[in-house]
Amino acid sequence: MTLRSLLDRFYMACAWGAALSIAGIFLLMLIQSLGRELGLQIRGADDLAAWLCAASAFLGLAHTLQAGEMVRVGLWIDRLGPRWQRRMEITALVVASTFTGWAAWAVANFVHQSHELNELTQGLIIVPIWIPQLSVVIGIAALFIALLDELACVLAGHVPRYRQAAAERAARGEFGERA
Repeated sequence: MTLRSLLDRFYMACAWGAALSIAGIFLLMLIQSLGRELGLQIRGADDLAAWLCAASAFLGLAHTLQAGEMVRVGLWIDRLGPRWQRRMEITALVVASTFTGWAAWAVANFVHQSHELNELTQGLIIVPIWIPQLSVVIGIAALFIALLDELACVLAGHVPRYRQAAAERAARGEFGERA
């Protein structure tokens, strides 16, 4: 298995985690609505929904970047000449990687401290808090890896995957929100 296929599988696994989290929120809300009609209350549903919401937001970041769906400075960079485009693309990726790497380190450190201190959640469902926080660490780390992946691609003289994805969508005539 090549590094490229390993990274692609990792990004896709994170995306599936995000999608399953969204599906979990949907099912939880559906069950809550039905339970309300039947006079049943789902204890801890708010806690579960919050954890799934965080998981869906962070686990989807790397795949979103790779698919060219993340907000970036492309509109400005596209107006530059080829030489300056490459320079600014590298600069943007270095800055984004630096901040994302710092965020990944800070969040991982925070979660590690929660684990070391045996912190528990404060809602109705009592679990070690590092367990639901882990999806945030994985999501930010995946985004950091994806940014480094794109930076390596640009430094090697290739077109970044997010630009390729955007160009493919434009070639198909997709210029806005997906239908």
